Amino acid sequence: MTTMTAANSPSGLVMSEILSEDFWKDRFPKLSISRRSAAPLQSQQRPHQQPLERIHERMMEDGYFGDSDAALIPLALALAEGVKTCVSMGLPPVFIFLCDEVWECFFRLHPVISHLLGDGYKFLPAFWVWHVDPKNRESGWRPHRDRGSIALAPDGSPFSLSLWIPLSDANPLNSCIYVVPSGLDPTYDTKQENTFQASPVTIRALPAKPGDYLCWNQSVYHWGSPSSPFATEPRISMSLECQRGDILPFDNPLLEPLSTPDFPVRLRLVAKQILQYQRMYGFSQELCEIATRIIEANQTR
Repeated sequence: MTTMTAANSPSGLVMSEILSEDFWKDRFPKLSISRRSAAPLQSQQRPHQQPLERIHERMMEDGYFGDSDAALIPLALALAEGVKTCVSMGLPPVFIFLCDEVWECFFRLHPVISHLLGDGYKFLPAFWVWHVDPKNRESGWRPHRDRGSIALAPDGSPFSLSLWIPLSDANPLNSCIYVVPSGLDPTYDTKQENTFQASPVTIRALPAKPGDYLCWNQSVYHWGSPSSPFATEPRISMSLECQRGDILPFDNPLLEPLSTPDFPVRLRLVAKQILQYQRMYGFSQELCEIATRIIEANQTR
């Protein structure tokens, strides 16, 4: 079983500060909050190196694909510094989702997502940010399927996808993503999908760097590896889920693509993730109470 270290207990945080946009703007001075729109995303540079037809073929054959977009590089490097700020504050790095640049990264992938899920796709209120520190021998998430076979249409195409973007180098030493390609997984889309029966030789490591991104359907078996004390830097990464718009929501509230949530919504979504993953990380009671109060405060605003 993999191990994960809980975030330090936040200290000295005042609720009125946490609810304040200005408080977070001061903490992330090189990033922006509620100051940018989706307009700059309409660049001539496409967010994929492979033809969309090949991406579709890879998704149907392997259940995943990887590609790159140079426009992600400066965004990723800036966000990595923001993640380090969160860690220094004793907060889960998921608070970086308050920043516009996070949403810009995922908005960049719009042509790819819409090709796979259709123009009416939605973002799910399901995301996370990792700071896997080899000094503490931390690990990514243990082997799992995000949703399993319910995330597949009868023809094998995806109902939902997980999007994963590295903000630092991710390699076998500091914890990269590993997958079992769907075509080589004997329990993929079967009643035995919760058992692991794949041959070890079918496992693929997916090292990645800023500017790259990974995408897999939510039935693919995958995990983040344990880090090695010989790694030279933490693995920093983030993910966001999305689904087709013509099916019932896997979670609520669904979010419109290319429409940046306002600050109160972002803050409430961050709090939702903290409570959702509390059992996995063992967050402090103080942090969970903060998350609960964020949700309660925003419901009345």
